[in-house]
Amino acid sequence: MNTATPTTGLRLADVTLTYPDGASRLTALDRASLSVPAGTMTAVVGPSGSGKSSLLAVAATLVTPDSGRVTIAGTDTGGLSRADLTALRRTRIGLVFQQPSLLPSLTACEQLQVMAHLDGRGARKERARALDMLDAVGLADQAGRRPHQLSGGQRQRVNIARALMNDPAVLLVDEPTSALDHEHGAAVIGLITTLTRERSTATVLVTHDRSLLGAADAVTEVRDGRLGAPSRGGPSGAVPDVSG
Repeated sequence: MNTATPTTGLRLADVTLTYPDGASRLTALDRASLSVPAGTMTAVVGPSGSGKSSLLAVAATLVTPDSGRVTIAGTDTGGLSRADLTALRRTRIGLVFQQPSLLPSLTACEQLQVMAHLDGRGARKERARALDMLDAVGLADQAGRRPHQLSGGQRQRVNIARALMNDPAVLLVDEPTSALDHEHGAAVIGLITTLTRERSTATVLVTHDRSLLGAADAVTEVRDGRLGAPSRGGPSGAVPDVSG
């Protein structure tokens, strides 16, 4: 039996983030700490304005916190230059937004190849990889279709495949089922869960949908910028009350 400790893909330690608010400052995150091992998914829940979006922005290194540390796959991001942070985001962080924001003129395969192009990799080899990724999300037969030819669930699957194109260590997912019905939403979450395991990503899922929390390994609630202690996810885990 393997008793090795899972590698931590994402770690936030005592992160505080404030924004100007007139003559004072608004605290978006208040000494927030979060640890997500590789190959697991943590769901983050909480009411609107509680700090969920700020948490994702800091974890994605899009916003620099006032204090605290953000570590991605063992790399402390605090001392990195802007160019190094851009490279880290491109190669080690995958982002899945509420709306797929696919480029209307590109096919599903080309949407993924853009990621390889931005990283300076050869087009022919990366077309093969893009096709493999589309196959992994069940869209091998849709590779030549453009966004308007795909359903909402299919567009979100392309979005997920694009986020995973560069084998990120961390996958950050923001309300991926908000525009989908229950059946398609459940299928998307099932896909994210499977890919998290298979590709050993440290996945953070922000959601308002309580029915999705059973898929997570851990669930943590954020209120007024403060993260609560994580509870165990899965069907038998305690699920926080996130109403209000």
